[in-house]
Amino acid sequence: MLPPSEGEVRMVPSDPISTTTITSVSTDEVDGKKTVTYLFEDSRRQNLRLRRTKSVARAEEITKEAEKVRKSQPDKPCHRPRDSLFSWSSEFRDFTGLVNWGFLLLFMGGLRLSLENLLKYGIRIDPFQWLIVLNGGTAEFSIENPSVFLFIYINVHILFTLWVEKLLVKERIVWNQALLLHACNLFLIILIPVISSWTLKDKFGLVGLTLLCTVYTITFLKLWSYVHVNYWCRLVRSKSQHRRRAFSVAHPYPPDIDDGKAVDEMVSYPNNLSVRDLYFFMAVPTLCYELNFPRTSRIRKRFLIKRAIEVFLGMQVVLGLFQQWIIPSVKNSLQTFSKMEPMPATERLLKLAIPNHLLWLVWFYLCFHSYFNMLGEVLRFADRDFYGDWWNATNIDVFWRSWNMPIHRWAVRHLYMPLIERGYGKSVSSVSVFFLSAFFHEYLVSVPLRMFNLWAFFGMMMQIPMSALSQFVEKKAGQRLGNVLVWMSLILGQPLCIMMYYHDYVITHFGKDLMEQFSRMR
Repeated sequence: MLPPSEGEVRMVPSDPISTTTITSVSTDEVDGKKTVTYLFEDSRRQNLRLRRTKSVARAEEITKEAEKVRKSQPDKPCHRPRDSLFSWSSEFRDFTGLVNWGFLLLFMGGLRLSLENLLKYGIRIDPFQWLIVLNGGTAEFSIENPSVFLFIYINVHILFTLWVEKLLVKERIVWNQALLLHACNLFLIILIPVISSWTLKDKFGLVGLTLLCTVYTITFLKLWSYVHVNYWCRLVRSKSQHRRRAFSVAHPYPPDIDDGKAVDEMVSYPNNLSVRDLYFFMAVPTLCYELNFPRTSRIRKRFLIKRAIEVFLGMQVVLGLFQQWIIPSVKNSLQTFSKMEPMPATERLLKLAIPNHLLWLVWFYLCFHSYFNMLGEVLRFADRDFYGDWWNATNIDVFWRSWNMPIHRWAVRHLYMPLIERGYGKSVSSVSVFFLSAFFHEYLVSVPLRMFNLWAFFGMMMQIPMSALSQFVEKKAGQRLGNVLVWMSLILGQPLCIMMYYHDYVITHFGKDLMEQFSRMR
């Protein structure tokens, strides 16, 4: 047998020894006697760290002594131990100039693409064409337009919800009956745009039908929250009534309580069941209902005017970018994407990615900052937490929890937490949230286009494994690479979906024979 190596100790088995630091034991025979080899890995590691510490300290001492000697020499030394600025060990963190260079390079690239677009297609911006698309393909506006009628009709479902809640307060119906009525009402809200788009077809404009589906989806989510909150209030009210009855038996004359003027102005259930209260909730930029929303003391006119100007100018930018840049790029990508040629399709995808992502960023600022703040200022709605710092998201999960705060807050409050409280696990609750989100993403795309290919649905459901992948990348490669992965999915994922839907839209409604015609710009 080999002699014990360094760090090993030979001992007789009868000798007592602490087992707290022993990692392995081996038996051996020396001079006819059995001995046991105990390996002390922890001690070895501690000795190794101690030696490294001593060696580092000694190196610093040598460096300091050598530096003193060098400075005493007559050669005027100009060198000293320093790291390069791009090294991770360097403490240099000011890269403002490189950021400016990056923005300038991005601006020049975008300017070149814009000039190329103008030289190739000319000026394609035409506000009159948007009115035609919005009106269903005709230049003459008619009050009989189905979009106008359905925008007005949504009030029937809103008032029906209020009527059912009042019946519950008056105890004319029980909760099971009310739940059935609410479920049917919410189901019809989702179903009516689907039926209308398939029966009326050409009378709807693509933009008008998209806005209609958006309004009906928002109404569905708001009424869900309205019914849910009133249900919570009834539960608390029934419990408080039982406590009040018990209190009145023990104390026939309870003392008067003066909570002050602020408490008197607070709305309590069922006094909130009014047309004014419900329509205020339908107007404010939130999906979660409360009995008493936080309010500002006044309307800031200068702030309101700034937001209104941003909304007006932002709409022109969005419509102009779409007409001038997105439509030509999508049409020119149709035939290449249909043939599934890898290199040309990739080139078209990257060409579409820049204008599409720029359009998405402008739309985000226009909707979540300018429009929501303008609406909140007019209604004196104080909670302006419409978005988080999603641009710093280090994984997909953080992005979805921060980029659309009204949706995230609704999903947590009215779907995720209720499922958790009913005993479902976090995984089931998270998948349910993604499933509902995937359904509405597909709903907002397929209904206006009148086709159901489930690309948006599967794209949202794929966010679940993508979230796990991005968290793995963040853990193994760092937060910076995780943030890069988030931006990559945003920049490349959306134009890919646009090309897929446009390809399927042309084939579904016009056939493969007209594909070449729809892939050329007139």
